[in-house]
Amino acid sequence: MQRAPGKVLHDAVCNHLNLVEGDYFGLEFPDHKKMMVWLDLLKPVMKQIRRPKHVVVKFVVKFFPPDHAQLQEELTRYLFALQVKQDLAQGRLTCNDTSTALLISHIVQSEIGDFDENIDREHLAKNKYIPQQEALEDKIMEFHRNHMGQTPAESDFQLLEIARRLEMYGIRLHPAKDREGTKINLAVANTGILVFQGHTKINAFNWAKVRKLSFKRKRFLIKLRPDVNSSFQDTLEFLMASRDFCKSFWKICVEHHAFFRLFEEPKPKPKPVLFSRGSSFRFSGRTQKQVLDYVKEGGHKKVQFERKHSKIRSIRSLTTQPSEQHTEVPKQSSSFAYGDDNDAAAVQSCRQGKELKASTEDTGQHKSPSLKKSPKEGRKVDGAVVSTVEEEEEASKDRIQQNRPQSQQPSTAGSLTGSPHLSELSINSQGGPSVVNMSLSPNLSPDAKQSSPLISPLLNDPSCIRTEEEEEVRRKRFPTEKAYFIAKEVATTERTYLKDLEVITSWFQSAVSKEDCMPETLKNLIFSNFEPLHKFHTGFLKEIEQRLALWEGRSNAHIKGDYQRIGDVMLKNIQSMKQLTIHLWKHNEILMELENGIKNSRKLETFCRDFELQKVCYLPLNTFLLRPLHRLMHYKQIMERLCKHYPPAHVDFRDSRAALAEISEMVAQLHGNMIKMENFQKLHELKKDLIGIDNLVIPGREFIRLGSLSKLSGKGLQQRMFFLFNDILLYTSRGLTASNQFKVHGHLPLYGMTIEESEEEWGVPHCLTLRGQQQSIIVAASTRSEMDKWTEDIQMAIDLAEKSSGPAPELLASSPPDNKSPDETTVDQESEDDLSASRTSLERQSPHRGNTTVHVCWHRNTSVSMIDFSIAVENQLSGNLLRKFKNSNGWQKLWVVFTNFCMFFYKSHQDNHPLASLPLLGYSLTIPSESENIHKDYVFKLHFKSHVYYFRAESEYTFERWMEVIRSATSSASRTRALSHKEPHAY
Repeated sequence: MQRAPGKVLHDAVCNHLNLVEGDYFGLEFPDHKKMMVWLDLLKPVMKQIRRPKHVVVKFVVKFFPPDHAQLQEELTRYLFALQVKQDLAQGRLTCNDTSTALLISHIVQSEIGDFDENIDREHLAKNKYIPQQEALEDKIMEFHRNHMGQTPAESDFQLLEIARRLEMYGIRLHPAKDREGTKINLAVANTGILVFQGHTKINAFNWAKVRKLSFKRKRFLIKLRPDVNSSFQDTLEFLMASRDFCKSFWKICVEHHAFFRLFEEPKPKPKPVLFSRGSSFRFSGRTQKQVLDYVKEGGHKKVQFERKHSKIRSIRSLTTQPSEQHTEVPKQSSSFAYGDDNDAAAVQSCRQGKELKASTEDTGQHKSPSLKKSPKEGRKVDGAVVSTVEEEEEASKDRIQQNRPQSQQPSTAGSLTGSPHLSELSINSQGGPSVVNMSLSPNLSPDAKQSSPLISPLLNDPSCIRTEEEEEVRRKRFPTEKAYFIAKEVATTERTYLKDLEVITSWFQSAVSKEDCMPETLKNLIFSNFEPLHKFHTGFLKEIEQRLALWEGRSNAHIKGDYQRIGDVMLKNIQSMKQLTIHLWKHNEILMELENGIKNSRKLETFCRDFELQKVCYLPLNTFLLRPLHRLMHYKQIMERLCKHYPPAHVDFRDSRAALAEISEMVAQLHGNMIKMENFQKLHELKKDLIGIDNLVIPGREFIRLGSLSKLSGKGLQQRMFFLFNDILLYTSRGLTASNQFKVHGHLPLYGMTIEESEEEWGVPHCLTLRGQQQSIIVAASTRSEMDKWTEDIQMAIDLAEKSSGPAPELLASSPPDNKSPDETTVDQESEDDLSASRTSLERQSPHRGNTTVHVCWHRNTSVSMIDFSIAVENQLSGNLLRKFKNSNGWQKLWVVFTNFCMFFYKSHQDNHPLASLPLLGYSLTIPSESENIHKDYVFKLHFKSHVYYFRAESEYTFERWMEVIRSATSSASRTRALSHKEPHAY
């Protein structure tokens, strides 16, 4: 046997078990360096297992299919169930309390049958499925009570149904580092290669995107297919502990790709005549498709397998009705041991030897002599003991405990350690409770030390920030279902939306009533259309918060029924909201009439400018007028996430889908109006930032991009602010004016313009030459990506201008004359004071308009497009975050509103105005590295130059949502990528 290839040993084990679908399994053993490796089916066994007498070979699941329904044989599903049980005990399959209890309840049902409180308690006392199981026993029995009449096979099916939805199902983590030295974990699954930070998945590379996998010494390389919509580099590099670790993981990836993606086993490569290059390793065996076809076609001998309760004898023997001895797996399999760390099917618990072994023979007897390893039954295959003992029991427990540091604070509901680490796991197909995944990780609680004052460069009132002690931060046992956090997002963002409405209905209306500056018709138009919205959403928010209170168990009302849902509330209110559509159609008229009033009345213009200086008006005034339309889109996105999360059988799915259909219809109706209003609002906003041009807002003009570029002149490169429209390109400089406006120095009509790269000609990196019909300018971007974005947008604008009937003189009438040569413009006449003023930081707050997007782009030397603004409208979020500075010890609890590329900080959601703001354009969004000693879950890091901030979310779902929305601000998308991003949405 030793001289035979590994495939012979693998087939012998499968035949021994009468296992038809053995291709999903593999043989695993420790090599000479104690590293666990898979048995290569092509190499001789003797070349892989050097000292067979001292090696334990384990038969375990190797390939986890996306759907356990693809497993045709009941025996295969049973072995998969054993694997889930083993992974749960060893801490590989990390779950929250709800998930764990539900999984164990199905295991208990399969082992002892229907619920009986006394028998359940005794069984759980004797069988430990996870460490510290005692805290979950009541919940386990509560779930077990619901499984009455469920057969062992059905229990296995339900166990796999729940487990397959967990993020860590079938995942084996391989430690590595990225290019920046950040510690991560790599894993491979049926879908592709996954990247984890701890137990949180932070990235995934689907097989369809992977062009080539390779390794070079300790470096694991992933070469991706070219994709204009992707922000990833062509080749990704990860550093592993050693060459052996790297090669082992590479082999696993090759095998997973072949098994799940290929139709048939790959053919061996021809041997080279002279020199061999690279590894000759290839996947050997049937692919998943071949296995499915083989079983469906009935090409195997059918072996009868009846799944029975595995432990009913030992427990029920206490009663007057002892059960008969029975065997699940055919008798010839009795000598083979299958890995499981607890008493499972036909389990022989070798606790005295500190080993836990489980046989696939589900006899359920307690006659230990018949189960002990005799020389005959403990059969060896040429000296190699075929077993699946992972480690000693204590070692396994110690490893789990190391992954589960205990906090002194009370734990949050649904978490083994108080950390609600969520995944997209919905309820099972039987309509049972929603199960959510979570990693075994420290409590989500702030440090117990006093935090330092808020020292952001953008703080207005740092002394007002509230510091939270660890015991004061959200310690109630809240639910951990993903649906709950989606519902909570509705509530948190609705609070912000209501505050935004109050800026118009309360603050602006109160200010207008004190000043005789606005015509009565305009007053009636604005407030008669906003007040009904405010009234409706006040009631809507109250209803959502009441539902959340019931969901969290905070309400004293004894209401019977299913309240752990939100789709019914959304459907009811969205249907009522349709009656307010008449007011939403008026918003276009409101925006235009207000701007016309400002244009025609100096008094109204001054009044609106002064109102925008108030702290409560944290955004441009006309942005608040668009909020109701933006909010519709947020409802649509939330319902899309909810419907994607729910399985069709969920009790809340029908209402959620109906609500999605209703809100999608409203969004579609207002789509065209929204596009026009956003462009109209942006042109008026830019008009306030510019001096030297009067008629910026004219019919037909569309904003495309703004940003900082360096212009090459006789004095060298000088920073300028550029504004690209569909007919003209303006360039400006920032001087010392009371309003911090940008002075227009020149313009280039796009009609007839050409653009070309000119790095070699001028010796300037990222350099472009823009040649107009009358003049040319040379500009340089800060980075290659910035240059590509400008090139793409300018070329698109030129193409649009060429398709038009030609330049329209009236569009350029009030633009400043610029008859100078490319090397000589009015920009060169600036004083040194002007130039130094242009380099002031955002820390220097000016009386007016010192913190708009234009100024942020100027200081951060970046750019944004109209598409970026549209994406920013979609990516708005509110909620509590804990914040920490680079050199501080404590965490501060803040209410944070993210909108318009900026984070606004409040003491609580009840505050009327923010204490500080942090524009994120130019910032980098990462996850803290191990060296930063941020030993907390759900932490992300924002840094720009010397400014570093850490933020902590309350759950995996909220962490991922904050990462998603902030990434939209910190990484400006190219036009092609952004358009691809927006395809599923109505805007």
